[in-house]
Amino acid sequence: MTRYGLRARVITLTLAPTLIIGLLLSAIFSFNRYHDLERQVINSGLSIIEPLAIASEDGLKNNSRESVRRIIGYAHRKNSKFVRSIAVFDYNHDLFVTSNFHPNFESLTFPRNEPIPLLVTSNLNDNTLVLRAPIISESGIISSPRGQQNNPAMGYIAIELDLSSLRLQQYQEIFSAFLVLLTGLGLSGFFAMRLMHDVTRPISHMKNMVDRIRRGHLDVRIEGKMHGELDQLKNGINAMAVSLSEYHVEMQHSIDQATSDLRETLEQLEIQNVELDIAKKRAQEAARVKSEFLANMSHELRTPLNGVIGFTRQMLKTKLSNSQTDYLQTIEKSANNLLTIINDILDFSKLEAGKLALENIPFEFQETLEEVVSLQATSAHEKGLEITLKIDPKVPIGLVGDPLRIQQVLTNLVGNSIKFTERGNIDISVELRSQKEDVVELQFMVRDTGIGISERQQAQLFQAFSQADASISRRYGGTGLGLVITQKLVSQMGGEISLTSRLHQGSTFWFTLRLHATDMPMSELIESQVLNQRSLLLVEPNMQAASITRQTLAQQGLVVTYRSSMPDEVETFDYVLLNLAPNRSNEVGKVEKQVEQALLCAPHVVVGTPSTALALSDHLIQKYQIHCVTKPLSRKKLLQTLAANQESLPEIEIEIPINTETLPLTVMAVDDNPANLKLISALLDERVEHVITCTNGKDAVKQAEARHFDIILMDIQMPHMDGVTACNAIKKTTLNGNTPVIAVTAHAMSGERDRLLKAGMDDYLTKPIEEHVLQQVLMHWSPHTKEDELQKLTIPAQTEVIQQHLISEHSNMIIDWQAALKQSANKEDLAKEMLQMLLDYMPEVSSIVEQALENENFEVEQLIHHVHKLHGSCSYCGVPRLKNVCATIEKALRSGNTIEDIEPELFELQDEMEKVTASAQPYLVESES
Repeated sequence: MTRYGLRARVITLTLAPTLIIGLLLSAIFSFNRYHDLERQVINSGLSIIEPLAIASEDGLKNNSRESVRRIIGYAHRKNSKFVRSIAVFDYNHDLFVTSNFHPNFESLTFPRNEPIPLLVTSNLNDNTLVLRAPIISESGIISSPRGQQNNPAMGYIAIELDLSSLRLQQYQEIFSAFLVLLTGLGLSGFFAMRLMHDVTRPISHMKNMVDRIRRGHLDVRIEGKMHGELDQLKNGINAMAVSLSEYHVEMQHSIDQATSDLRETLEQLEIQNVELDIAKKRAQEAARVKSEFLANMSHELRTPLNGVIGFTRQMLKTKLSNSQTDYLQTIEKSANNLLTIINDILDFSKLEAGKLALENIPFEFQETLEEVVSLQATSAHEKGLEITLKIDPKVPIGLVGDPLRIQQVLTNLVGNSIKFTERGNIDISVELRSQKEDVVELQFMVRDTGIGISERQQAQLFQAFSQADASISRRYGGTGLGLVITQKLVSQMGGEISLTSRLHQGSTFWFTLRLHATDMPMSELIESQVLNQRSLLLVEPNMQAASITRQTLAQQGLVVTYRSSMPDEVETFDYVLLNLAPNRSNEVGKVEKQVEQALLCAPHVVVGTPSTALALSDHLIQKYQIHCVTKPLSRKKLLQTLAANQESLPEIEIEIPINTETLPLTVMAVDDNPANLKLISALLDERVEHVITCTNGKDAVKQAEARHFDIILMDIQMPHMDGVTACNAIKKTTLNGNTPVIAVTAHAMSGERDRLLKAGMDDYLTKPIEEHVLQQVLMHWSPHTKEDELQKLTIPAQTEVIQQHLISEHSNMIIDWQAALKQSANKEDLAKEMLQMLLDYMPEVSSIVEQALENENFEVEQLIHHVHKLHGSCSYCGVPRLKNVCATIEKALRSGNTIEDIEPELFELQDEMEKVTASAQPYLVESES
């Protein structure tokens, strides 16, 4: 009823009972009266027919029709109002006599094939009632015994009654009941409306008053005289209005008071905010001064330390006595330890200031981790520790992230494990926790069997300049920054780090990272069928190392048999892999005996030696003409060594064929860096007929307007006019509108190729340029290459080249002479000349950097120009560390960072240039000799 108003509810509740009761009473009255009238007519008919049946006996018996007619005629006339006809029938159902003519006597007779009933029967139709009574002979009743079959009825009398007047009277009774019902409903409705008028008007008035109170008119009151509950409701509403008015006044007073208090609080907060802002600026200035101090101090300390380390290494190359060699090695080790501490402090200051930028580049995951293990192996093997690396086979080969920082995190954790472990294993494992599309979540774990850490000490591990206890620093050394830097690096890469440890039972450090998988093509280890189904005996005393090695070999299809030591009985295999434990028990005689046993078992023997046993490796190679690999075993080196042992196998590395014939092409090379331009020109001279060089974009456009070129190699970052602008200008010229323009850039970043191609470039080359890649590009874009040759031509994916360079760039070597030779087409004179040009240019860059650090108004663009030029030169000189620093600075400056923001990196750049200068002379001298 909630959908209806009070008026509808009152009317409904008032009329509904009246209507229901009236209908019931009217129905009962009409029904009873209807049947009473019918019974009254039937009784009247019975009172007529029964005497007539008795009176007609004698006439029917004596066959006196006249006497019977007089009797029934008299009865008909006497009851003519409702009697239509009276007829007498004999026992054969034939009409004996009737009071009047009837059109259808059949309706008055019984069916002829049925006996005459001995009781009065009736037959009611719509407007007629037929009564039939038997005429029974008295003598028949007396003479006939009970139960005889003879019927005593002589005949029967039938009377037809007219019910029209009865029906009219019945309808009158029903109509009267209906009128009474309507009268009752009308009276109920009248009283209900009267009640509604007396109730709803006051209620509506009170509703309007309540609505006004709701809108804020708290001074209104309900007036007028009311009765009963309505009067109580009126008084309640008025009392509520009074209470609301008083509460409103009190609340307004409270609001005014609270507003006043809030205004005072805001004024105090404003004062506090000003004080906090001043304190924040002071703290920022203090942090800047601290960072600047740390950067300056690290620079000032590293400069002489680099000199000490460099000249110590030079002295170690000279002829020295044993004691002098020992002293110099101690000096070098101490200086390196001090340099590590200084680098930790610098990294910590960068992380604390939020200035450490992460790379996002493709890299080969397993090789990146194997580099860490290889670098840490010497320290582990010197203490007799076995170090292992296990990578989940489900981890993708190629990932995108910052390999250098991943290596730094692992190096810190593995270094700590080695430092605090005296015997046992250092086990590194990587598991794939989840992979959704190209996003992989990895869990790295470093387990050791060292001294362990108590729960109380674990709470202090990730605090700066703190260690488990004071004795740790005295016994093992260190700054207490390693784990803090590790934690911050992991957090910055989107992961988390933790540990589980028990005192005297070892520790397990683990951290997680989210990286992106890449479909970048990676280098194949060997042909898949080379080692398939070959038998190999693996001899490895360490169970953990044996399990990992077996998994690696089994994945390549080898059938591996494992033994912890060389078996006494001779068994036949294709290979024997004999791994030596990293301890002092590897006496030459014992090892030789094991090798001789291995040679009896297989024609091809590979010995895995600790990284501290290089002399033993050389001895075994010279004496037995076998292969030795350094532990921990690199997957790639191990499989290539096994494949190289098999004489019948195809070559492991498949070189891309290079067409050495000179192509009939005219090529223009554009680069603002003289060293880069010289190398590109040298590479092109061997491959094309004519080479034109330009040092900037404007000159290139002028040359393109003057003559036609078959191909143009265009540097991107150039002063005055960059490569993209020059490319678009050349495309508008008449002579070179369709000439392919190949972008040449040192930026090996993801998405760089697509960006340059969309900008108008036709293809893309990454510095340093690989010879076979250059040859393939020239042949691909040459107008003289035939269609069938073009279809067979496969241009190596630039991402592979990028990946190779990125791996080399993250090398720890100051000068990678092998990379320099490779980048100079294996021309030693050209490599020497390129390195010398770099050395000649570095003083100019150093001067520019000093000016930038001293002059606050120094132009950033000028610094970007020189750093970019130095970056390009580094691409061809095999100086990965210097190239990395240049790339970091250039990227930071182009991202909008100020010179002040990258002061530590600029100091690091100067340090690296000094290191390159100090390390370059031996290579130049060797080249000359």
